[in-house]
Amino acid sequence: MRETDRLEPYDAVLLLSFGGPEAPEEVMPFLRRVTAGRGVPDDRLAEVAEHYHRFGGRSPINDQNRALLAALRGELDRRGTTTPLLWGNRNSEPFLSDVLRGAHETGLRRVVTIVTSAYSSYSSCRQYREDLADAVAELADEGRSMEVDKIRPYANHPGFTHATVRLVTEAARELAQRTGADDAHTRLVFVTHSIPTGMDETSGPGDGEGRAYQRQHAQLAAAVADELGVTLGRELDWSLVYCSRSGSPSRPWLEPDVCDHLRELAQEGVTNVVLAPIGFVSDHMEVIYDLDTEAAQVAAELGITMVRVPTVGTDEEFVSGLVDLLEERAAQARGEQVARPAWPDPHALPAICPAGCCPNLREHRPALCGADR
Repeated sequence: MRETDRLEPYDAVLLLSFGGPEAPEEVMPFLRRVTAGRGVPDDRLAEVAEHYHRFGGRSPINDQNRALLAALRGELDRRGTTTPLLWGNRNSEPFLSDVLRGAHETGLRRVVTIVTSAYSSYSSCRQYREDLADAVAELADEGRSMEVDKIRPYANHPGFTHATVRLVTEAARELAQRTGADDAHTRLVFVTHSIPTGMDETSGPGDGEGRAYQRQHAQLAAAVADELGVTLGRELDWSLVYCSRSGSPSRPWLEPDVCDHLRELAQEGVTNVVLAPIGFVSDHMEVIYDLDTEAAQVAAELGITMVRVPTVGTDEEFVSGLVDLLEERAAQARGEQVARPAWPDPHALPAICPAGCCPNLREHRPALCGADR
């Protein structure tokens, strides 16, 4: 096979992300789109909007997507692959349906998608699949036919997990060099986005076990702590915590909150924390506000020295892993048998989600890239 054929039968790669505002006047319309149908009042949205206004009314996520696109382009070019790259968002420009419409107008017909979320849950996987279905249906109503697939969730793909191990290990080494603290007063704190407990309980392949979202994070956190221990010769206690809780106070979400957990650690005598946002692939608003602003302020008030681990972002190992996943999915589409590396859980997640996977608990909506489309 020629180098330029590695992604056949696909004629484009789509980077699909959450999106974010890029100017103050975009903030409230963006938040209304994100919360549409959930009955969130404008006064609550105005509180969240202040997080964005602290940073000039601009989310960092779109610039990070532009950087990831450039890194993907560089890795594809390095491999001699000329397949074009597209970028679409769910909640802000460039909107997904507009991007696919433009792609169709240029003759593109079959697309493979990278979602900027690694884990299994409704909000981190199936909701993207629903948005893909909506966009493809909108184009079909216009007489435009597009076929869209996606790579598998990469919560346990080595490109993501090995990069995470390295970044956390480097941060732990930096903290030790800075403070000289003993391990008894140091903790690894892994952070991800909180979701409703009902969403977690139904996350995964619909086999009755559920809790795939929480389980995938815990597996990675435990493996990172083990690998760090081997590399640095240290045994650090760790915990998995959450940030960015939203919605009605009466509805249970995954806990503990990161700031509450820092207060608990301080009471236990912990003075040093490695804060690792393993639930995020880039430093978007939940990271720079919830962690770099709120959690950092709480840590300072408690006298805790905190080092925040970088997200994988445009890390070369992570980007190379994404391109490996594109090639893997293309080989599957061609009907080839292909190796599907996975770590720490050796069972690779499916690119075609099984029926009942990560269901929408509010309403039924069609979803692409699954057995129950």
